[in-house]
Amino acid sequence: MKALLIDDEPLARSVVRDYLSSFPEIEIAGECGDGFEGVKMIQETTPDLLFLDIQMPKINGFEMLELIDQKPAVIFTTAFDEYAIKAFEANAIDYLLKPFTKERFDAAVKKFLERKQGAAETPSTDKLLEATSQNPPQNSRVVVKIGTKIKIIPIHTIHFLEAADDYVMVMTEEGAFLKNKTMSFFEKNLDGQVFVRTHRSYIVNVQQITRIDPYEKENHVAILKSGRHIPVSKNGYARLKEVLGV
Repeated sequence: MKALLIDDEPLARSVVRDYLSSFPEIEIAGECGDGFEGVKMIQETTPDLLFLDIQMPKINGFEMLELIDQKPAVIFTTAFDEYAIKAFEANAIDYLLKPFTKERFDAAVKKFLERKQGAAETPSTDKLLEATSQNPPQNSRVVVKIGTKIKIIPIHTIHFLEAADDYVMVMTEEGAFLKNKTMSFFEKNLDGQVFVRTHRSYIVNVQQITRIDPYEKENHVAILKSGRHIPVSKNGYARLKEVLGV
């Protein structure tokens, strides 16, 4: 089995490397110090297990996992993250609070091996990411992958979001970017006083709206500063009026 060590602290990686030597069935396929490099290395090595720090430069551990299609099992190694502890307990293989002992490390790895052998259900990384989506850094930006590149989009720069099959198209002044999330996810996690779901396929930044015109029957259309026309359903119009105070 292959493991990757992703942590911006070289000393922390060396501790994991040393402790992991007790498990000859697990090979260290590589290690790196940030999430950008981590995404690339995961794609290249397809590991079975990640030892992953949360607080890292550029993008954090949760954001890095969101960019991976085939997610390996994860053991988090972190100094602190008050937003994630409950989510870890429900959805992660295990988490190690730094500094951790060899005994605690061994227990986490043995838990992974038991699950790998089918003795217990492997937790869902997707469920973990849903549970940690309220982490403040993730509420202020959206991280997307464009080919081999990673782009960080500040929330306030988003004009609107549009459903696109299994993805959501995030539209900004720079263009459109696809994110592997649902409209319901964004509706739940974005500030409802700024982003309003005007239609089953659209969520709009109300600060981008210049006017709302009647359309056919009980529907309307929102005209954005960019000139884009966004459909507004009957229910969406009611939500818009409530947020705009009209």
